[in-house]
Amino acid sequence: MAWLFLLAAGIAEIVFAVSLKFNLGFTRLIPSIITGVSGIASFYLLTLAIRELPLGTAYAIWTGMGAVGVAVVGICFFKEAADWWRLSSLLLVILGIVGLKFSYSE
Repeated sequence: MAWLFLLAAGIAEIVFAVSLKFNLGFTRLIPSIITGVSGIASFYLLTLAIRELPLGTAYAIWTGMGAVGVAVVGICFFKEAADWWRLSSLLLVILGIVGLKFSYSE
């Protein structure tokens, strides 16, 4: 169950970061509410995950998921650069996330 909490926390982290682009310095109500709710949800779900998972592993995966997710959203929806350096770097982060997941043993 901890891994599901961590996955949900990562998704909430992506929503949180992307919503920052739309709230314009917390001057727009709905995007600001989404930012606040998704940020709180992300942290809460992370705290549930670290009850069972090692802190370093969970935190690294959570931040990696957020970084990769936001970068992919930026490429797909905001026309950010998708050159081979950026994509290769994102692949390395993904490999790190996968490596941390598979290195975990109870």
